Amino acid sequence: MSKILFSGIRPTGILHLGNYFGAVRNWVELQNKYQCIFEIVDYHALTTPFEPENLKKEILEMAIGLLACGIDPQKSILTAQSQVPEQTELAWILSSITPLGILERMPTYKEKKQQFPDNLNLALLSYPVLMAADILSYKAEAVPVGEDQDPHLEFCRFIAERFNKRFGEIFPETKTLKTASPRIIGLDGKNKMSKTLNNFIGLFESQEIIEEKLKGAFTDPQKIKKGDKGHPEKCNVFSLHQLFSLTDLVKTIEKDCKSGKLGCVECKKILGQNIAAKLGDIRAKYEELKQKPKEVENILKQGAVRAREIAKVTLSETREKIGVR
Repeated sequence: MSKILFSGIRPTGILHLGNYFGAVRNWVELQNKYQCIFEIVDYHALTTPFEPENLKKEILEMAIGLLACGIDPQKSILTAQSQVPEQTELAWILSSITPLGILERMPTYKEKKQQFPDNLNLALLSYPVLMAADILSYKAEAVPVGEDQDPHLEFCRFIAERFNKRFGEIFPETKTLKTASPRIIGLDGKNKMSKTLNNFIGLFESQEIIEEKLKGAFTDPQKIKKGDKGHPEKCNVFSLHQLFSLTDLVKTIEKDCKSGKLGCVECKKILGQNIAAKLGDIRAKYEELKQKPKEVENILKQGAVRAREIAKVTLSETREKIGVR
């Protein structure tokens, strides 16, 4: 049997270029190497302010987006976290051996504490425990993460080892799977692409919307007008060209930018066209699936059945180790 890989994504409702290049594109490729379990982690979304009706829509929207990008329910398990109650029960058990101090020092807690000072809650503090339970429920041996999630994987290994030493061996060591993923900077030219910062390009947006958003994208500050010699190595728009434009065109854009022949307006126009073209098939699949919400919901339900079959075994073993029936 292939090694189990687990990864989750919050139901933000909108997949953007950062999500795709940072995670989802790799997930699609990893389906051929691992037994993959991908979850829309809706319980994690409860840790920050949310609206119930919006959350319901965003879960479905995220599922449609992942399927459109190439997550294959025949190869992988795709489900929502809330549909696998064994994970939350395991989180409660793991919380009983989790030192409070380690949670208070977690970067995510500190960050959200500053971001949402009026919404401090126990779920936010114990977020890493549930994340560890998500992974350990399946005895996942690999988790693809970005650098910002490294502390959570370290915590997962810590709590698994702590449990194994106290109650007996159950959980394997979960390895961080680093994949080659470009860090996508947002349209503001300085922060990571983010829905919260509204500096993103949505994966399924039309060419018109993409071109309109790119008009306000930050470029080389020294290139004010066409004719000015540019520095493409300092320009985020050029970095996006490297992802979406053909190699020969990238070389031409670099040369013409440096000479002043190519202005930023035209450069952004070309980029918008190329982004739309490269994502055309994904966007077409997305529009098709949007017309089949019941089919997508059924995929999530079927995924939950398969996920629970694995998680139930782990939970049963865990309960036996700690002495409960």
